[in-house]
Amino acid sequence: MKRIPLKQVNQMIYADNAATTQLDTDAFEAMKPYLLNEFGNASQPYSFARKPKKALQEAREIIASCIGAASDEIFFTSGGSESDNWAIRGSALLNENKRATITSAFEHHAILRACEAIERQGYPVAYIFPTNEGYITPEKLSQVVTDNTFLVSIMLANNEIGTIQPIKELCKIAHEHGALFHTDAVQAVGHVPINVTELGFDMLSASAHKFNGPKGIGFLYIRKGTSIASYISGGSQERNMRAGTENVAGIVGMAAALKKNVDRMTETTAALKELEATFLTRLLLSGIDYIKNGGHNRLPGNVNISIRGADGEMLLHRLDLKGICISTGSACDSVNTQVSHVIESIKVPTEYANGTIRISFGVDNTKEEALTVAEALINILNH
Repeated sequence: MKRIPLKQVNQMIYADNAATTQLDTDAFEAMKPYLLNEFGNASQPYSFARKPKKALQEAREIIASCIGAASDEIFFTSGGSESDNWAIRGSALLNENKRATITSAFEHHAILRACEAIERQGYPVAYIFPTNEGYITPEKLSQVVTDNTFLVSIMLANNEIGTIQPIKELCKIAHEHGALFHTDAVQAVGHVPINVTELGFDMLSASAHKFNGPKGIGFLYIRKGTSIASYISGGSQERNMRAGTENVAGIVGMAAALKKNVDRMTETTAALKELEATFLTRLLLSGIDYIKNGGHNRLPGNVNISIRGADGEMLLHRLDLKGICISTGSACDSVNTQVSHVIESIKVPTEYANGTIRISFGVDNTKEEALTVAEALINILNH
């Protein structure tokens, strides 16, 4: 079953899939029984709780299989921000010696704000700046990491410019110094192949709404044997690690959406790269003066450009008037008009930086829509 085409719903072109994605209808159908009929509390001992309890275990197994994990290494959360906070704060709380955390300067704010919080509690944090192409290199990590490092947290793929990090090499360096390794994979899960066992992660964060699942549900992968403090106190859910009545419908929907995205990843990647090429080729032929941000190894369909002398906020609103949804940068920063910390960190020249926009195509976008977005943008810039 396919999703309802957005243009049939409200005549718009949605090109902000890095912010959120449309719920897959198969995922929605999988959720419905646990919203309407099988609404029992999975933690209860009576027979009415059996189906929700079984659904939780099956979803855990599906999600684990999609990332090469064991089912008891998957812990359900409310989304990527909670998972990130749990990884950072949960690690620091067990660290009586206040050993150091290392992260990058262009992480999502869920990581950066959590690191600021533990710094205020006396835990040291070091921030690595990316290259101008948007990569955290193994050489840079090697210069900072020491045997006093407790945790390294580097995102698998940047949410604004889409760069995919040399994450296996970074993880290896952390482990050579006895440090744990966490990755914010919110933007990457369901879009690029991930095997946590092969890559060596100790923790990984994910959020369902980034891969056509429901909002408000995510997970934290915690490798078996990794020490981390529980995050929410209360009941004994999630093996006493994360209290709160389980969102069974959301969890089931997340598992269905992730499996579908993983199963069709190869064909989706090819289609998104074609949309990206269509958009950029038209923009290049127009003579518009712009910089394409991010290096060669990026998430498919993620196009972040900085246009000389333009105003990204103005472009967003003008395109919105034409029924086109894009972003000026990180969706979580959409209320701010200043240049994002990601664009600053990769040193985009001032004359281009204010004109930064992100177009992120999804599985339901077409070549016609990619061309329409390009033509609309060219028309606005030329007039």
